[in-house]
Amino acid sequence: MSKAIQIRDVPDDVHAAVRARAAAAGMSMSEYLRDELLRLVARPTVGEVIARAQARHGGASREEIVRVIREARDDPGRP
Repeated sequence: MSKAIQIRDVPDDVHAAVRARAAAAGMSMSEYLRDELLRLVARPTVGEVIARAQARHGGASREEIVRVIREARDDPGRP
């Protein structure tokens, strides 16, 4: 079910700009703002991107990389 959103204290210049953009797109202000909200929430936030990256389990950990480098450096048969 859809919900209504009311935004208070919108500056006059912002209201005029939204009205002009909606008219240029051949839309009502409600249609225009709804589409803009949908576009806004479709993009992940920086926090969401970071959380997804941290949740991935792939690649070597820092500790594994350091261990392999030390083993290679300490290998007497290494050229």
